[in-house]
Amino acid sequence: MTPSCDHVDTVASTVPSSPGCEDCLAGGRRDWHHLRMCRACGHVGCCNNSPGRHATAHFEATGHPVVQSYEPGEDWLWCYLDEIYLDPPEPGPSPSHR
Repeated sequence: MTPSCDHVDTVASTVPSSPGCEDCLAGGRRDWHHLRMCRACGHVGCCNNSPGRHATAHFEATGHPVVQSYEPGEDWLWCYLDEIYLDPPEPGPSPSHR
């Protein structure tokens, strides 16, 4: 059985807020490893392997549960609340920063 997530209904057509981690760039940093885009509002943050962990911080501050990889060639979503990977709901290319 494929895992399900009731939070996938929060996924909206969003525009990325930044070409890189919005919070790192605001602080003059570019040392992120991978980027994630919030699918509720478009906030771009860095992953938990990055020093800032800004994608998770955005989830904790806003409660927006679903992010999408913002890396070229990656096509997946992550739900923080259910801790599962999901397929993107819409067809077409995934957003990426490159």
